[in-house]
Amino acid sequence: MKKCVKSIWAIRLLDEANEFASDDIEMKQSLNLRQGLQLSMTPQLQQAIKLLQMSTLDLQQEIQQALESNMMLEINEEEAVSNSGIEALPDKKTEHTDSVTSEGSQTDIPDELPVDSSWDDIYETVLESGSHSSESVEFESQRSNATTLLDHLYWQLELTRFSERDHAIALTIIDSINNDGYLISRPEEIFQSLQNQFDDLDFDEVNAVLHQIQHFDPAGVAALDLSDCLRLQLLQLPESTPYRAEALSIVSEYLDLLATHEQTKLMRKLGLSERQLNEVVALIRTLEPKPGSKIQETASEYVIPDVYVTKQNGRWQVNLNPDIAPRLRINPFYSAMIKRADNSKDNTCMKDHLQEARWFIKSLHSRNETLLRVAKSIVEKQTGFLEHGSVAMKPMVLRDIAEELELHESTISRVTTQKYMHTPNGIFEFKYFFSSHVSTEGGGECSSIAIRAIIKELIGNEDPAKPLSDSRIADFLNEKGINVARRTIAKYREAMFIASSSQRKRIL
Repeated sequence: MKKCVKSIWAIRLLDEANEFASDDIEMKQSLNLRQGLQLSMTPQLQQAIKLLQMSTLDLQQEIQQALESNMMLEINEEEAVSNSGIEALPDKKTEHTDSVTSEGSQTDIPDELPVDSSWDDIYETVLESGSHSSESVEFESQRSNATTLLDHLYWQLELTRFSERDHAIALTIIDSINNDGYLISRPEEIFQSLQNQFDDLDFDEVNAVLHQIQHFDPAGVAALDLSDCLRLQLLQLPESTPYRAEALSIVSEYLDLLATHEQTKLMRKLGLSERQLNEVVALIRTLEPKPGSKIQETASEYVIPDVYVTKQNGRWQVNLNPDIAPRLRINPFYSAMIKRADNSKDNTCMKDHLQEARWFIKSLHSRNETLLRVAKSIVEKQTGFLEHGSVAMKPMVLRDIAEELELHESTISRVTTQKYMHTPNGIFEFKYFFSSHVSTEGGGECSSIAIRAIIKELIGNEDPAKPLSDSRIADFLNEKGINVARRTIAKYREAMFIASSSQRKRIL
């Protein structure tokens, strides 16, 4: 009886599972309609955006990589030759006949050279006297490793007679010198770090080696602070130098008074007249506050302009730099080898390369066209800057260019990033011409760049004894109709790394 009941319950559970499964199958087979918009970027569009946001150097590397990886791409050398004004000479078939020149040297190379002879034994090596020209020297100098302060100090260390113990101490001290020439660790800290290396080390030994390094070139190196740096430079001057002792007193004891231009206190403490104090200050100004900067060299970074802006017949013209991107074309030899009805592996590969080459050339052309359009629009709006400089800069945002050219702001942002324009006023990044604005009394707008230029001009022409305060500069701009608050003047001044009026005051 129990077995019959269990079988009945099992049959019922199986029937219910089949009903749920059939309902699930019906739901899976149903059709649903849904409308929606989805942005899909084609490979062509992705490549165009990638090329558009590249800088000039990155673009040249991308073009070189495309030339090496795609057999269908090549540089249009014929157009480059015609643009340079050089006519290509027709190819002439040369007959490989042995002939002798007036100097008696053979023009053809023999198949084999004698075993017991070298190249120079048979052919004369002609070296031009100008082989080491200025161009080759400049080429090597531009690509040589930059000289660092530490390398300069290491070189002097090897030329100095040190014991093995003092040499190790000197290496530790030199490693603690920054690029400006100052010690980043106190002598006590250097002494503690060397105690693990030398058991019987004395602090006087570290101090003695430090004094020797402080006599290295440049003068003032391995100083503890600014006062010590100026003191070391003065000590290396001859004792007969006028006002050397007074200058040592100022940099050692009264440097704070010199920084705040306390002329009266300095004259009273040193017992000097105004003329004598001016002579002392003039001697101190000949010193170098950052001696390491005289040795430290950085590799030169050159900016290649993307467009040139010139004035021709009273109108500003914008032209692309032809040197930033070579003229590319499809290789006619390889493209002619493609067979339309052939589906072999080699033919399919050549077809893919041909399509990629066409896309690349089209994307490159689109980049240049967009770049030129944006540059022309900027020049049209910033004619005042080209004519009169930064004081005539007009306020402009990305939306202004985007609406005029009917492009998206993100596209304008990509075009103006790391792209440079060569103008009569200098080379500027496209981003430089976009700035915020400040309202004027007449209802107009004034660019923040123009305001900074005005502030810089006012401070440059001020009386050093009575520098202009931020409030006075704000009042001057308000008189010109430019509504700028004092805190805004302070913000612009600090952004240009200009000190406050109290720090700019020059009495001495």
